[in-house]
Amino acid sequence: MMTLEEATQHILQLDGIIAQAAVDYTSGMVLQQHLVKSYDIELAAAVATEVVRAQVRSIEQLGGGQAIEDILVTQTKELHLITLSSDPRYAGIFSYLVLDRERGNLALARRRLHELAEVGVQM
Repeated sequence: MMTLEEATQHILQLDGIIAQAAVDYTSGMVLQQHLVKSYDIELAAAVATEVVRAQVRSIEQLGGGQAIEDILVTQTKELHLITLSSDPRYAGIFSYLVLDRERGNLALARRRLHELAEVGVQM
């Protein structure tokens, strides 16, 4: 099983990464972060927390037993990828990744985040 540091290093190898964080969406608190460029990750995580909460509520109201895997917010210069873990040990925690839209590879970023979720991360 990977440690949090190993998982972070795996993510930081992505081209175009601006910021990465693990966020508790029950409180909005950043549990872990790494900035490649100057970025207000605390504010971004707080905003992302509201997006996650709204999506979780909507899925619960729709029923059907589905779960959210990813949420993508595409901006003119950035890609914001939010990935929720299906592992009950990490309930309430999401991975938040900000990529430069021109340099980042969304497909590779999603793949890396899902691989990490499958392997599990010791906190």
